[in-house]
Amino acid sequence: MASFLEFLDEEDSEFFGAKLRPARACGKSVVPRVRAFRTVRTCWSGAASARRLLMPARETEAIILKTFPLGEADRVVSFLGRSSGRMRGVAAGARRLKNRFGSTLELLSHVQVWYVERETRELVRIQQADLLESFHKAQSDYGLSTGLAVVSEIAELVLPEREVSEPMFRLILLVTREIERRGNWELPLSYFAFWTVRLGGWLPRFDRCSSCQKAFGADAAFCDRRHGGLYCNQCRRADMKPLQREASELAERFTGERLDRIATEKVSVASARELRAAALAWIEFNVERRLTTPELLETA
Repeated sequence: MASFLEFLDEEDSEFFGAKLRPARACGKSVVPRVRAFRTVRTCWSGAASARRLLMPARETEAIILKTFPLGEADRVVSFLGRSSGRMRGVAAGARRLKNRFGSTLELLSHVQVWYVERETRELVRIQQADLLESFHKAQSDYGLSTGLAVVSEIAELVLPEREVSEPMFRLILLVTREIERRGNWELPLSYFAFWTVRLGGWLPRFDRCSSCQKAFGADAAFCDRRHGGLYCNQCRRADMKPLQREASELAERFTGERLDRIATEKVSVASARELRAAALAWIEFNVERRLTTPELLETA
């Protein structure tokens, strides 16, 4: 685990130093980082007046998790804010051919978001989104986009709303970058599923049976989505799938090496697939939901 946590603490000028360029005057209004709104005196009561006051715009670095159509022109956007956690907001006019958001709301895009929230509304209003990092190759390729879809679905399920999660933010960004760079989702997705389980506190022991505590040694372990552990040959259920020793060794590598330093050709495809299947099964067991996007990987 030390290596990934070291990665969380590393200073990366490209990652941390991305700053927004000042907007150029082009005849259009620009949403500032913090906007002060004037209030008009009326005869409303204090409570009613407070509900009508607009809040100042907030800013956060974010990853777009998912978007949904809303009405004829708007979109509901689910995003993971680095300083705000997972949130949902309305991007007004985002479905129009010409809109101010452009391509910033694509799946897993790395953006800077300004939004306004009100106490009486669950959805925030997204005022502006500037693209910090695009993953066009992965987003436009069907095979690679299925891998992004799995990351998106898992993040939506495991992340509590409005709870800040710096490790998951960095993990998603790292995995998305590697899918884009490698042009393949096999190893990055296995890494993502494994670390999601570990960060969630759901990772079982890889050296002994969860039931009888017998050491596996060189023998295979077994698991499925209805149980949260690894089991020996004697304690296994009939429909459990094997996790060979090579897959357990790959899990050990994941705890000690960063994804961008692991060469694809030095990892067995079968081991990565077994470890990914086991991690996805543990995620389903703990969130008590069946994942739908992994089925698309078979057609990619």
